[in-house]
Amino acid sequence: MAGSDTSSTIGELPNGKGMAAILAAAIGCVALSVFAFLGDAVKSIGAIFSFYHPTGALSGVTDTAIIVWLVSWYVLAKRWGKRDVAVGRVSIIAFMLLVAGLLLTFPPFMDLLQGK
Repeated sequence: MAGSDTSSTIGELPNGKGMAAILAAAIGCVALSVFAFLGDAVKSIGAIFSFYHPTGALSGVTDTAIIVWLVSWYVLAKRWGKRDVAVGRVSIIAFMLLVAGLLLTFPPFMDLLQGK
């Protein structure tokens, strides 16, 4: 069938930018969790994260985590943009970061780390 075989006209694209997006999202998630934990556990850090006083430390925690996510995405996309990256390896690292982020936002685990 004419036009059904596009592999000869379009080469395979490198997966670097996609893997950069996946890993950056995981980095942003764990950054959010670490910042939330630190903002809750250490009052002076919580005060630093208090960008908008009615919301308290949550405003700075989320804003800073978004910045970490965007910067990590930019840096990883620049480094990996034109290459193929090991999908399995990046996926495992991203999954471990997501699990760490989930644990740090789980109140019983946060309380255990803080000694409450």
